[in-house]
Amino acid sequence: MSALDGFKPFNFNEGVPYVSVTYNGMTFNKSVVMKLGFPKHVVLLIDEESKQIAIKICDESYPNATTFYRGNNPKVISVRWNGRDLLNTIQSMMSWDLSKCGYRTEGTLLKEEGAMLFNLAAATELK
Repeated sequence: MSALDGFKPFNFNEGVPYVSVTYNGMTFNKSVVMKLGFPKHVVLLIDEESKQIAIKICDESYPNATTFYRGNNPKVISVRWNGRDLLNTIQSMMSWDLSKCGYRTEGTLLKEEGAMLFNLAAATELK
């Protein structure tokens, strides 16, 4: 029995999870993908009142499930959604003008729920 039993190595490559929202799409960085365990499908949840979104790991048969990480290119570990309806919904909810600037906010891993939470009210403008 070692004094290090139960310890796990820290992965410095993951970094801080965040989502960027621009006129061209919503991008989840590699840290989001890695911290959620490279999920193939998620459901996007929106709380308009609190101005938050979440992505929750799910099975492809889950209602409103959408493809998340495809793993087609091992050099690209991020996910981008370009749906105009999604961008219009976020833009309207936040009273943002995405044609003028984009926004970024960090995520909080909800490990027990298999989800990542993003507070869009705390988003900062992209320069």
